Amino acid sequence: GSAAGSGSAIVIPPYTPAADVPDPIKQAIAAADRTDADRALDAGRKPGEVFGFFKISEGQKIGELFAGGGYSTELMARIVGPKGKIYAQNSKEILDKFARKPWTERAARPINKDIVVGIERPIDDPFGPDVKDLDAVVTILNYHDAVWQKADTAKMNTAVFDALKPGGIYAIIDHSAKDGSGVKEVETLHRIEQSVVVAEVTKAGFKLDAESDTLKHKDDTRDWSTSPRVAGEKRGTSDRFTLRFVKPAK
Repeated sequence: GSAAGSGSAIVIPPYTPAADVPDPIKQAIAAADRTDADRALDAGRKPGEVFGFFKISEGQKIGELFAGGGYSTELMARIVGPKGKIYAQNSKEILDKFARKPWTERAARPINKDIVVGIERPIDDPFGPDVKDLDAVVTILNYHDAVWQKADTAKMNTAVFDALKPGGIYAIIDHSAKDGSGVKEVETLHRIEQSVVVAEVTKAGFKLDAESDTLKHKDDTRDWSTSPRVAGEKRGTSDRFTLRFVKPAK
């Protein structure tokens, strides 16, 4: 259906998950009650390949850092189903700045009501002591935000480590900065160098398990801002790294 009241329908670029994406993930993406606005992001975000790579599956308990407006939150809620839980963190600053209205609407959608637990906490202390034995913690396109907002990323990564069960997955996607730029462009271009993330996360005790090139874009010049508010037509075309870290089993 078209977007009510906007005068023009949302353009939904075609997206078909790869053949080897597990069926429950394909079904979540194909669900008829997803919004057009969400579906419009699929081609740029490739949720089938991404959530397949991160091994998101039915019944899991998942933490999410910087849930934002909840595009990924809802997809994961559909995949984990009623036996699962998504603990979706947003900081007060993020909610007050732009996410409170979209997040409140997202949380109220019937599909999310009993599965998603919204958490309003600082990014470097995201879950609190009650959230533990998680199967995965996911942060999509937001590690750089924690850096430019001067959060203690070492503390954040340790909190993630502590919240995961042994063998649990720390799943990180972010926009690639130019080689050698480190964290110089986390605020200006909303990009971070992959090597910085790998160094910080492995320092917290994680092992880099695998990397996917599903969101690589070789022709990205890496010199423009990926912020959704300014990227315009380039949104979804940035070169992104997709990393799967694992908390070693004791």
